[in-house]
Parts: sequence; C-alpha cells; structure tokens
Amino acid sequence: MPVTEFNENELMRLNPVTKKKLTNYWGYNPVALFSPKQSYSIGGAPGQQALEFREMVKAFHRAGIEVILDIVLNHTAEGDELGPTFCLRGIENSIFYTLEEGGRRYYKDFTGVGNTLNANHPVVRQFVMLVLRYWAMQMHVDGFRFDLASVLGRDENGKILRNAPLLESIAEDPILRDIKIIAEAWDAGGAYQVGCFSTQRWAEWNGRFRDDVRRFWIGDAGMMGQFANRICGSSDLYQSSGKGPRASLNFITSHDGFTLNDLVSFKEKHNDENGENSRDGSDANYSDNCGMEGPTDDPAVDALRNRLIKSLLLTLFISRGIPMLLGGDEFRRSQRGNNNAYCQDNEVSWFDWSLVEKHKDILRFTRGMIAFRRAHPVLRKEVFYTDADLKWFAPNGGAPSWTDERQNSFACLILGQSEPDLFLMFNANNGPVDFLIPSLASDKAWRLAVDTAQIAPYDLYEAGKEPSLQGHNSFRVEARSSAILLTDEREVPVEY
Repeated sequence: MPVTEFNENELMRLNPVTKKKLTNYWGYNPVALFSPKQSYSIGGAPGQQALEFREMVKAFHRAGIEVILDIVLNHTAEGDELGPTFCLRGIENSIFYTLEEGGRRYYKDFTGVGNTLNANHPVVRQFVMLVLRYWAMQMHVDGFRFDLASVLGRDENGKILRNAPLLESIAEDPILRDIKIIAEAWDAGGAYQVGCFSTQRWAEWNGRFRDDVRRFWIGDAGMMGQFANRICGSSDLYQSSGKGPRASLNFITSHDGFTLNDLVSFKEKHNDENGENSRDGSDANYSDNCGMEGPTDDPAVDALRNRLIKSLLLTLFISRGIPMLLGGDEFRRSQRGNNNAYCQDNEVSWFDWSLVEKHKDILRFTRGMIAFRRAHPVLRKEVFYTDADLKWFAPNGGAPSWTDERQNSFACLILGQSEPDLFLMFNANNGPVDFLIPSLASDKAWRLAVDTAQIAPYDLYEAGKEPSLQGHNSFRVEARSSAILLTDEREVPVEY
C-alpha cells in the first residue's frame, strides 16, 4: 500500500467497540508525493526516511526481489471545498483539481474522497511525470500500481479520453521504459476499463478474475464459461485490444475486501468497528461461510473451508496471467469479517504470526502450488491457448455444456508438448463427481499431483513422488474441490 507521506490522524471517529480513536492506516490520502512516510522511518531524523527507503530497496534487489510501489495520483488528502488546504490547492486550485461548473467552488469527485486530480492538464501531467521519475530514478523502484487509474484518463470535465495524454506519456516515457506499470482499471465515478485500459504497455488488476473465480467456487449458476475464460488468461477481455495474458494480474483477494480466510468464513461483511454503521465496504463479496458465520470449532466446517481455500489457491496458480497473492492468505489471516479495514491499526489488520504454525498445511500447499507453477512453464506462457493446446471435457468425457446453469463441474486437458500433459478437474457442486480420465499411450500413465479434498501431505505431492493411477479410468473429485493429474514417461509404483 502507499508509502508517500499522508495524515494518519485525519479521522475524527472512535471505534465504537474499543472507544479508541480510529486512524488512516492504509495511506490512500497523499499529502507529499515526493516523500516517503516519515513515521515509517526507524531513525526519525529529518530526511532519514528517504535514505532508509533506498537502502530497503537495495536489500530487496540483492535478494532478487523487485519493488512495485502503490501510487495514488488521482486525488489528495485536501478533501472537498471544506478543506483542509496544505498542498496542491494552495498552489493553484483550478489547475490541479477538476471543478464543477457554476462558481467552480465545488469539486468533481470520481475518487470517493472529495476531490479528483485534473490529471490531463499540462502542468499536472508534468507534475505526475516528475513524481514517477523521482521514485524510479532516486528510489530505484521497479514499477507502479496506480490506484483508481481510470481517473488518469479523464479530462477536466470528467469525461474519459480515448487516447489520454498522461497515460500515453507514462507508457512511452524513455526514463520509465523498463518500469512495470499496472492499472487499477476503474474508479469511483463508474469507469470500468478492465481489458481495454490504454495501450498494450499497461497491465491491469483483473477484477473480473476475482469476481468470476469467487462466484464459480461459491456455486453460482452459469459461471463455468466465465471461469474457463479466467483460467485461460481472459482472452475475451484482452485479445481484441492486442494484449496477452501478461496484461492480466490475476487475484482473488487484495487489501481491499475480505482476506482469503474470511472469504470462506463470512457471508456478510462485519465492519462495525469502522464506526460507519457498516455502510462502508463492498456488499458484493461473493463469499460463503460454509454453514457458520465466523470462527468455528466444528471440524467439518473448518475442513470445508480448508478445501475451498486450497481450490482457490490452485485456481490462482494454474491460471495464465500474473498471479497476485495477498500477504497472510498463505496462513489464513483473518480480519474478523471486516472487508474495509483502512482505519484499523490494531489486531484486525496486523499479522498474527502464530497462524503460520496453526495453518501450516495451507502454507505448505501455497508453497507447493508456486513450485508446481514454476515446474510447468505451459501454465505461464505469455500467449493465449489455442484449440491445439487445450481440450475441454464434461465429467462423462463429452463436451461441457457451457450454457447449462445446472452444471458446475468440468475438466480441461492441457497438452504440454515437450512437457507433461496436465488434466485439471474442477467441481464446485455440493456432492462428489466422477471424471473419466483421458486414455493414454501404453508407455504413459496418469499420476496424481494435487487433490484439494485431501489433507496434507496427500493434497499435494512433491515432483517425482506423485502416485500412479495406472489401471484407473476415472477419478472422483469431492464436493467443492479440484484435482490435477499429470503424465510422465516413467511410472512410479505407488498405489492411490
């Protein structure tokens, strides 16, 4: 989340449960875009935060880790006509912000926080480019994720521009040519540009991936076709604009919304502690509590939650595109059902590291799926699948009926060419489904790589230790689970 200077004390509300003052914990209200947040500094001396930030980035680079900065260039913390005033408004209000007609006292608000940056004014474009060049050249960051990026494509009247000058300038700037640029391709004013955001250079948070994958796994009717599109790289969204799967940042959860644990533990948001009578936060969560709202001691409910979590993780890591994992999801971090914890600088947002041991099976599974993705390059090619690469199957071995809303299970065969073939089975039904396994040549056998319905270590096998399914012509996929088979020239004499 953002690290530029912001006012964490801007909120005047108290937590209605603890009676403690709420703070801006996330930092999506920038005050000084050229300065790292001073309170994040260990030393605390003036300017020390900039030195520490550079040293941190260098340390990450030595470890082979890139740093992508979440940058907010669509509004500032100056709010609406009621203020406060402390940065851009005092320089030239009518240049830096989009104003309403009729006295131009009031602000157009496409961000939900009172003001909108007038991003395509020449002066503001220059200001934005200087900000980006500063963080790239002086702080050595490797890329940017642009918060509510659709705002950057609006003109001074709020209309979406066909070829927005600022977006093209960012994409074509010679200083930023090697920088990764990622758009949150929507804003609070109704713009939704997933699949068609600016030029081919821009990657996008794929909000459709998040929603469609969630809806399939909670059992919504008629989602098979959309789910299939998402795991294949979302060609229905990106192909017509000339983009490939690399443009799609696939995610199931982010800081904004439920954590992965809460996605399968809460049917409704529980934002009471935010002090806004739960009016804040999205109502479209596409979540399921698996039969009980919130934490549970029921082993059957918890087992179903584990199964769904693993199926969601499997979906993320087998999908073409770039996977994005929310920190803490790998060990079931919870925000107690809060899906908008921006003001919770407390146990709601903090990491409980004891969960690493408590949910070590999920951590093991996450690591295993990352290793599986790395071991099978066919899953991360930067082109869309063709009919020669992938075949679809209904459980009975026929073609799936994509329009049959009663169907919620299907399989796909990914032909690995020089790699092992992969047979992926997905069952979002509330009961088990038996899948026919494609026949193979006599010198090959199917081996079980992943089965999310099983407990560790039988849910995911290490490479080379997958049990053989020789002699089996079908495989049972339990309710709300998924499985992966792979081929290998050599047989492993282990019975399943």
